[in-house]
Amino acid sequence: MTTVYISLGSNIEREYHIQAAIAELQKLGADFQVSTVFEAEPVGFSGPNFYNCVVAMKTSLSLDKLHQTLKQLEIKYGRSPEAAKYQSRTLDLDLLMYGDTIQQSQPILPRTDIFRFAFVLQPLAELSPELTIPGDGRTIAQLWQVSTFEQALWPVEDFVF
Repeated sequence: MTTVYISLGSNIEREYHIQAAIAELQKLGADFQVSTVFEAEPVGFSGPNFYNCVVAMKTSLSLDKLHQTLKQLEIKYGRSPEAAKYQSRTLDLDLLMYGDTIQQSQPILPRTDIFRFAFVLQPLAELSPELTIPGDGRTIAQLWQVSTFEQALWPVEDFVF
């Protein structure tokens, strides 16, 4: 089994879509953990705030099968396959890390969002602060300590899983 980290985001019917994604992802593995759900302002466009969290789990799915399954779940919950990058969305599921895999082709691993967005790094720091990022050498906690994100981010109180 491979330990994987997946970022979840939604700003359309966000509570429903985050809950649905968590339920779907639980079917794909074991040792399932979910970070706090955070509310975050959109980056790169104007729109409703997002709910974001990160899931850690162990899965026996291959990298290609997991990546394909995440894209199928996005479509199942209303995201267009041709959806633009910076726009509102029902569900965004991004594979952040797949074990120690490093790759430059799709999906790029580890995903660069880890270094770019508080809504990815903070939940990761909550789940696995001592995890070393493959190919980087720093831990999630070390990255979080030196981060200078300007994006507003706050925990969602009483989120029901």
